[in-house]
Amino acid sequence: MPSRRTSWRRRSAAALTTLALLTTGATALGAAQLAAAPPALALDNGLALTPQMGFNNWNSTHCGTDFNEAMVEGIADLFVAKGLKAAGYQYVNLDDCWALPNRDGAGDLVPDPVRFPHGIKAVADYVHGKGLKFGLYSSAGSATCDVQGFPGGLGHEQQDARLWASWGVDYLKYDNCNNQGVDAKSRYQAMRDALRATGRPILFSICEWGSTQPWNWAQPVGNSWRTTGDIGDSWSSMITIAHQNQQLAPYARPGAWNDPDMLEVGNGGMTDTEYRTHFSLWAEMAAPLLIGTDLRKAGQGTLDTLTNPDVIAVDQDPLGRQGTVVSGSGGKVVMSKPLADGGRAVTLTNETSYPADVSTTVQALGIGGATSYAVKDLWSKATGSTTGALSATVPAHGTVMLRVTPGSPVPPPSGLNQLTDLSWTSAVNGWGPVERDRSNGETAAGDGRTIGIRGTQYSRGLGVHARSEVDYYLGGTCRNLSVDVGVDDETNGNGSVDFQVYRDTALVADSGIRTGKDPAKHLVADLTGGGRLRLVVTDGGDGIDYDHADWAAPLLSCGSGPAAGSHPLSDLAWSSAVSGWGPVERDRSNGEQQSGDGRTIGIRGTTYAKGLGVHAYSEIDYYLGGTCTNLGVDVGVDDESNGNGSVDFRIYRDTALVADSGIRTGKDPAKHLVADLTGGYELRLVVTDGGDGVTSDHADWAAPTLSCT
Repeated sequence: MPSRRTSWRRRSAAALTTLALLTTGATALGAAQLAAAPPALALDNGLALTPQMGFNNWNSTHCGTDFNEAMVEGIADLFVAKGLKAAGYQYVNLDDCWALPNRDGAGDLVPDPVRFPHGIKAVADYVHGKGLKFGLYSSAGSATCDVQGFPGGLGHEQQDARLWASWGVDYLKYDNCNNQGVDAKSRYQAMRDALRATGRPILFSICEWGSTQPWNWAQPVGNSWRTTGDIGDSWSSMITIAHQNQQLAPYARPGAWNDPDMLEVGNGGMTDTEYRTHFSLWAEMAAPLLIGTDLRKAGQGTLDTLTNPDVIAVDQDPLGRQGTVVSGSGGKVVMSKPLADGGRAVTLTNETSYPADVSTTVQALGIGGATSYAVKDLWSKATGSTTGALSATVPAHGTVMLRVTPGSPVPPPSGLNQLTDLSWTSAVNGWGPVERDRSNGETAAGDGRTIGIRGTQYSRGLGVHARSEVDYYLGGTCRNLSVDVGVDDETNGNGSVDFQVYRDTALVADSGIRTGKDPAKHLVADLTGGGRLRLVVTDGGDGIDYDHADWAAPLLSCGSGPAAGSHPLSDLAWSSAVSGWGPVERDRSNGEQQSGDGRTIGIRGTTYAKGLGVHAYSEIDYYLGGTCTNLGVDVGVDDESNGNGSVDFRIYRDTALVADSGIRTGKDPAKHLVADLTGGYELRLVVTDGGDGVTSDHADWAAPTLSCT
């Protein structure tokens, strides 16, 4: 790549690039759900900006004798011959048992000469010769997971990473066996650093099985992280894993994905209908798509499922958002995934053992407001339209997957929206495309880096270059915009720009001149009644060299908050809810993994009819709309923990901490908290562990009462 100074010099007006998407202002169902994700930054290696797609041999071969050089090279051949490469699959990955049980005299890993007589580099070269990428397996322990005990990477991170890079490895699946009790985060960080030090781009897939809740720490460590134990080739295994992964949507983003394990499609343990559900749900959840069947034996039905272009397009949508559950009663589950064109991918899943009607509405999906919507069935390919209702008769264990696209602009849904979750109506940028959640970078999409302004990094935002204008449709429903602005650190202190926010034609916020040496400036813009939001960046009067500018952490508030009066919080709809074990429960304790399996909320013998049952780490967010005044609540560890557990309850008004319980144990009585919420747009209820891990950390927000004017 040319030097940044060279590549950013002398940008003329002729260099302006116009990007036009569908003219909708629609956002994802639950955009505020994603807005509430714990702050984290994706691993900044430029890889997996959409979920990785490829093959892994484990589900079909394990360590059998048919796992060998000929098989792997044959898979690469089939990727090309059977249209899998054309469909987007690119990684051909080896799993366990590729090495000998012992390292050589220099401490290096040695490929099994029976399985791989020409060595791993020769296989990698063969795969690369097909225009594909090559992946390998190891474990963050002293040995891998197979009972034969092949060498793991613990303590050999730098040595192994250098060896793999010399072989041309593009992907590492890093397992969790025989870890010697060493902290998971530090083990995976060590390998991340070793891979980075090689200088070779290697996608890092963390296979920690979700045992230490990696979604809380893995975003800046790996490109994906396993959220569950191993999948099995059965309906019960697949759908249980889907349930576990569904609630983790707020943690997924480009470059950092929840991984519910590899695909079983084609391995014979499920029906074709169940396999289509499997593939649909993985695409809806923006999961990595790693084929786990032996493609040499795959029938046409399996290949048709794995190469469905419409379903793959949902998984690979550049907005990079995981779908969320809209409704899920009686085994009839509806999910909605926001798409970059302002539409939604919708799954209507029937988990029962008999045919059933499954339905939803565009309002429930978060895109109400258009006069009509185009609808495409992604499996049957039938097309049609609707004014609001969506319904299908779905076979047992089946899924109907739809793409729903508004025919006219729709306003953002009520709540606190991350601006980068919305579709703009138009975007003009002075150098390369406008980037979502990355700096402007160079001329290719996704080539920027983590947004940073004078050393402060941001996981969300828009990266642009002067002169830039990004427009959004509001439809008169939004109240204000809150955003930090500044010149990105990739300019090394150079550049000068001016950020301007317009409500229709009225200038409602102006940063003044900001240079590469200035810290971020916080802007708040009143958008009340506005039909259109315009974000404009001009040069600072000295030309547009180095004028890489960031709209960082932009939050758009739309719609009204709760009605005036007092409200039991468990009666209100949250904008997002994440719990460390099972779902957040309304008016029950946290219980186990199934919804509704808790019991009456109780803290040291005092029971409560109303409340929220959670498990650390937990966060529940509510949109307030600036009209609420306070929250009163009792907090404590639930009696189902039998006196065990320790947690800390924290209440935030927007980003301000307004109440903190301190450490509460299972032996403490309830503590009453009162939080001032005056003027706040978002209420965040956070429960952290008490510093001793999350065992028994079943926590209650008991009798929470919200007062609004």
